[in-house]
Amino acid sequence: QVRLVESGGGLVQTGGSLRLSCAASGSIYSINAMGWYRQAPGKQRELVATITNSGSSDYADSVKGRFTISRDNAKNTVYLQMNSLKPEDTAVYYCSAGSLAATPIFKYWGQGTQVTVSS
Repeated sequence: QVRLVESGGGLVQTGGSLRLSCAASGSIYSINAMGWYRQAPGKQRELVATITNSGSSDYADSVKGRFTISRDNAKNTVYLQMNSLKPEDTAVYYCSAGSLAATPIFKYWGQGTQVTVSS
């Protein structure tokens, strides 16, 4: 099992920045990909960004150029730096982890952290 603990959410004004952190523990040898998803009220959960153990990253079109995903392998932690935040970024953000060889890739989930962007 892998445990994921997110932190760093909060309330920020439009144009502001936040950095989310996700610390992984447990059977981390079993994962080679981590990501961030978000779910706004009344909407489906959507992929925000992913990163592999090799550092390869990918982003949703809606956040490209504003969000950056990174990882610190020594700390088993993944970060999501969010800049130029917009009200439509308001959502609960979830950290996820899994294996590229599995279907679905992301098997483990954190509890979520609320991000609210005020206009």
